[in-house]
Amino acid sequence: MTGPKEGATKRTIRRKELREIVPLADSTICEMEQRGQFPRRFALTPRCVVWDLAEVEAWLQARRAVPIPRASPPDVRLRKTSPVRARDRAQTPQV
Repeated sequence: MTGPKEGATKRTIRRKELREIVPLADSTICEMEQRGQFPRRFALTPRCVVWDLAEVEAWLQARRAVPIPRASPPDVRLRKTSPVRARDRAQTPQV
């Protein structure tokens, strides 16, 4: 019986293919890699980095399995530039 070899070559993808699979910015992917939240790239040559396709697909499956809560909207009253002021009901003209 023949099975997959222990040292079988895995399919790797370059940055262009990764962008087609994962619609995130390069900077977001890099930050997630550094935090350990995305599969790590590895260098084939000094100028060529690749990702293991199986690891990327497993990451996508894991993301689909667990819903990610939406970010809460920003509080515009706390902005440093052009903060939105609360209306004062006493100064509001009555129509």
